[in-house]
Amino acid sequence: MSDTATADAPVTTLKTYLRPIDAEGLATFAAKGKANPGSRGTNKVHTVMEGQYRSLSYVGQHQPVVVDEPLHLFGQDTAPAPGEIVLSGLGGCIAVGVTAVATWKGVKLSKLEVFLEGDIGNPAAWGAGGALEKTPPEMGFQAVRVKVLVEGDAPREVLEEIVQHANFYSPVANTIRNPIPFEISMA
Repeated sequence: MSDTATADAPVTTLKTYLRPIDAEGLATFAAKGKANPGSRGTNKVHTVMEGQYRSLSYVGQHQPVVVDEPLHLFGQDTAPAPGEIVLSGLGGCIAVGVTAVATWKGVKLSKLEVFLEGDIGNPAAWGAGGALEKTPPEMGFQAVRVKVLVEGDAPREVLEEIVQHANFYSPVANTIRNPIPFEISMA
């Protein structure tokens, strides 16, 4: 084919959308939540230590989630670190929320990516003789930054509203933002 023939051919743009969720099922789920706003679910995970800092977390019938620490923190660096897993959960939760809100608003998404960063320190060395004067608010994530790249069949302002709405209602984002009752005991 010559350059002239290519230049004369019409240009066709094909727009593909992400695989949609069941809008009717989402509406039914939302109606159940509206009818019973105090309802709760329970997530269960069983974590088993393999050795060093590598562990396997079992969730339902899925393959285990492998967690490790990087070499500079005395792990084997075979898998994401615990804080990275937390950010992965946050990214997944925000993506689920954006998808649900977009579906609710009738917006078809063609791209959705979530970029996360969290500033975390460990001067207390997990409580193993490090900076002992640290208090719980000083440990863990000190800042989390999230950027959402979303494209779809709506203007940028509508997509921004969808992202902010999803953020406001994200269970994982709200768990990170807000203190919650937490207990730990011997099994």
